[in-house]
Amino acid sequence: MQGALEDIVRRFGASTGTIHLLDRGVLALRAHVGLPPPVVELVRTVPIGKGMAGVCAERNAPVDSCNIQVDTSGNVRPGAKTTGVNGAVVVPIRDAAGALRGTLGIGVHHEHTYSDDEIARLLAEAARL
Repeated sequence: MQGALEDIVRRFGASTGTIHLLDRGVLALRAHVGLPPPVVELVRTVPIGKGMAGVCAERNAPVDSCNIQVDTSGNVRPGAKTTGVNGAVVVPIRDAAGALRGTLGIGVHHEHTYSDDEIARLLAEAARL
């Protein structure tokens, strides 16, 4: 998973990336790129419904923010701001039947609103995982 994530982060020109897989009702971190060690510890397990990955999993739908540093939607956990990431998107990883298997997230260090095309491309990457 680590190599696949590194490739996705590179192709999208992102600064950070995460892959969480569903494990006994929580999201478990399986791969990450560009996260400071304290953040890795914060996101090692993510409850469904908490933070961008958890909200994505709860909805089984993409969740994005053009600037998580000032996001007030409730989708961003306070620890996420320590990454220095601004624009971020998390998409569900689904099995062939459409059931949630985990989440794939990427982020950049500048404000960025992900286009429908970018989200569709990231969903295609998630489907390959």
